Amino acid sequence: MAAPTGNQPYHLTRALAAIMFSDIADYTAIMGRDEQEGLEARKAHRELLLTLLPRFNGRLLGDLGDGALSSFHSAIEAVNCARAFQVASGSNPKFKTRIGIHIGDVLLADGTVLGDGVNIASRLVALAEPGGICISEKVFDEIRNQRGISAKNLGRQRLKNVDRPVVTYALTDGSQSMAVRRVAIPTRSIAVGATAIVLLLLVVAGVRFYLKLGAAPAEVASQSEAKPHPIRSIAVLPLDNYSGDPKEEYFADGMTDELTTDLANISALRVISRSSAMRFKGANRPSTPEIGKALNVDAVVEGSVLRLGEKVRITAQLIDASADKHIWGKSFERETRDVLALQDELAFAIAKEINVELTPSEQARLTTSSTVNPQAYDAYLKGRYFLSRLSDEDLMKAIAEFEESIKLDSEFGAAYSGLSDAYLWSGINEGAIPAAEAMKKAEEYARLALKIDPDSAEAHASLGACLFTFKFDWTGGERELRQAIELEPNYAYAHDQLNLLLASQGRHDEGLAESERAGELDPLSLTVLMDSVPTLCWERSFERARRQWKKVDELDPTNYLGSYLSGYTELEAGDFHEAAVQLQRSSKLKAPPFVLGYLGYAYGKSGDSERALAQIEELGKQSPNGRPASFNLALIYLGVADFRRAMDCLEKAYGERSAWLIFLKMDRIFDPLRKEPRFHALMRKLNLEK
Repeated sequence: MAAPTGNQPYHLTRALAAIMFSDIADYTAIMGRDEQEGLEARKAHRELLLTLLPRFNGRLLGDLGDGALSSFHSAIEAVNCARAFQVASGSNPKFKTRIGIHIGDVLLADGTVLGDGVNIASRLVALAEPGGICISEKVFDEIRNQRGISAKNLGRQRLKNVDRPVVTYALTDGSQSMAVRRVAIPTRSIAVGATAIVLLLLVVAGVRFYLKLGAAPAEVASQSEAKPHPIRSIAVLPLDNYSGDPKEEYFADGMTDELTTDLANISALRVISRSSAMRFKGANRPSTPEIGKALNVDAVVEGSVLRLGEKVRITAQLIDASADKHIWGKSFERETRDVLALQDELAFAIAKEINVELTPSEQARLTTSSTVNPQAYDAYLKGRYFLSRLSDEDLMKAIAEFEESIKLDSEFGAAYSGLSDAYLWSGINEGAIPAAEAMKKAEEYARLALKIDPDSAEAHASLGACLFTFKFDWTGGERELRQAIELEPNYAYAHDQLNLLLASQGRHDEGLAESERAGELDPLSLTVLMDSVPTLCWERSFERARRQWKKVDELDPTNYLGSYLSGYTELEAGDFHEAAVQLQRSSKLKAPPFVLGYLGYAYGKSGDSERALAQIEELGKQSPNGRPASFNLALIYLGVADFRRAMDCLEKAYGERSAWLIFLKMDRIFDPLRKEPRFHALMRKLNLEK
């Protein structure tokens, strides 16, 4: 923390800047040895800074003891200033300076300077050798391709009062000219007045010589190496939350999601879906080449989000994934009401930078954006945040946030689509909301979303999923899902749902093609992996199905999905004992009620009718009204070979609009009923049989 210099008033403002913190090595020892020498060293330090800063577009923010805090518009300006400073002061035998540089958030308020940039830069100083310069990974990424700069990787360092380890680099001697380093700063034997004059002359001479050896800062900043290969696939990594408030994580995640969606509209670019990219959120993010390999992409976008009051700033950089090389970077700032335009502007800039060809409609979509009520958009992002979790509790929160968003802005189409999806998944779970009620809401809000924006891929996909899942309208569902894919070829969810629609009708080859495409776009998505398993089981590709559920378990061992999918696979393969083991494990991991239905079936097929029927009572405990969903009861009665009751429950499940009825044509669990006239009548109602 440092007090700003000068008399001008500071209002509450926030900025993203390159921050340089410099101090005098062993200053306490110098003061203990000779107080006057220490004071003169401190004065020389400051005077040298004040001379150099204007040359590099820098600004002195303030002092903290023997240290000084400066800010710059770019990392290269900060680094060039630091190099010039060490060059000019390098030969002084009385003291050495240390410098740390970081790109980060700075908050100017009430006479103080705070923020991520200040904190990390000041901590990096401690890692620098006397006369040395330490920089963070963010700074290194900005300067790594500049001529005349070399650095040593010090690895991940734990910095005091910084939560996440920071990858740190030390600029090496190759970054400075030894000839220039002979320039000296006068010692205490020179009078204070003469010190300033001689210091200024030496600094000017030293800097001129320094600039003569290499490119001028403006020239260096403009250099850019040619891209080694065309970029046709990309992933947006989770943007860092620079607000300083953990409660703002949903906003940063939402910006990540929206930028991904904008880029996904570009047909010539393969864009990895949000759910896979979000696996790399947090402190233990692997290296960029590792991420690129895991996601099979040419490049990644990474950056940060800062929201303060009515302003939003996104700073993004494009990184060559395999070479781990910085390609491009820029900051974008807008009012919160124009945040949609900000996202489009950023996506358009990335498309332009990688020379990807846009169709006329894609270009129009990225250059014409409407405004949005900031509070409505905020509620929408919270809704999407909760929707991604899919538990009944989180789905209820998502519904409340989407409803609030619509209340604040009745013309915000994306909120209607989000609300449709939330009701859809609530209906599939058949927990907090009955499927029949969820169906009506899901369709209603999807159609309202399309009324507002007929070209919304999300809205078409929402309607398509609702039509075939609850209304068993296979033709209408396929039409809407294909329309969503035409509008947004990279929309993994649309490909995933189309897989389920096709496979449920016995169109396995077509379904697997869509499943594979969804996997390419969202390789680490639990949902995509989950929906591929039934398709593979119905095709009797059990080993491939096992590989898929193992991936789910590896990605999140605490999620019920891995063990549920394992149990389902073994049910289809006929190993009922193993299926029961896996489903029992799943039921203890906050699983929805349908897992108990499959567990009851597994117990029954294993010969344990008592435990099978006991699941009915357990299902009642999980149901809000105490009445289990009829489809889950049907599974249990099938397990104990009570086919009449099973058929009764399936017919009731149709009246309840259970989404699980789409499995009836292909799932071998229902084979004992296939000769029943009532079963064929039900299949006709489901439009699965003519």
